[in-house]
Amino acid sequence: MTPVIEAHELSRSFGESGTEVVAVNRVSLSIGAGELLMLMGPSGSGKTTLLAMLGCILKPSSGHISVLGKDVSALSPREIAGLRGETIGFVFQGFNLLSALSAWENVALVGDFLSRRPQNICSRAVEILTKIGLGHRIHHLPENLSAGEKQRVALARALINSPKIILADEPTANLDAENRDMVVGLLRKFAEEQNVSVVIATHDERIQRVADRIVRIEDGHLSDDRKDRPPGLP
Repeated sequence: MTPVIEAHELSRSFGESGTEVVAVNRVSLSIGAGELLMLMGPSGSGKTTLLAMLGCILKPSSGHISVLGKDVSALSPREIAGLRGETIGFVFQGFNLLSALSAWENVALVGDFLSRRPQNICSRAVEILTKIGLGHRIHHLPENLSAGEKQRVALARALINSPKIILADEPTANLDAENRDMVVGLLRKFAEEQNVSVVIATHDERIQRVADRIVRIEDGHLSDDRKDRPPGLP
């Protein structure tokens, strides 16, 4: 697989000398195009911090990261924001939908901020929502959507600018079994059909079956559990 993200000796600390906490400790990781990598670990293990660094949201204390061959440390803040907006889609545990906007407006709003062709955003938002089974819910406000529907709207929002990478932080934490399987199935589908690299940070062992590779993190350190995916999975 062609590396889409390469991280070398990434570390991130919080606090000052004497009270310093090392959240991520000298992590090296490579993620290929179309790969679904699962970053597994308990609460407080450092997985969200690592995900934020991979997504160019949080600057490492030390180490280097490249995205699509670009050394992020060599870029200006404006260039980093542009790379993040054009390349990476984010999915959050808490959905982060705007309550006053309908499903399609929540999706289109992000695309309108980032796209060079805003005139196409509205139709694209509706198209994506329809493809993931929400064509009949596009005008509903978040308060009228189930948790599973909200997370699918969040997935559509992550896809609006055709990213090369999707980073999902505990995307199934608030979902029942049916919606959990639907969401991870969609992420698997994006990886396979659109060659999108997907990284899921989770503590949920029940969804690991969809992963191409599982990386475990604890106390800021990684261990890599490679495995072959059984055939026939969604």
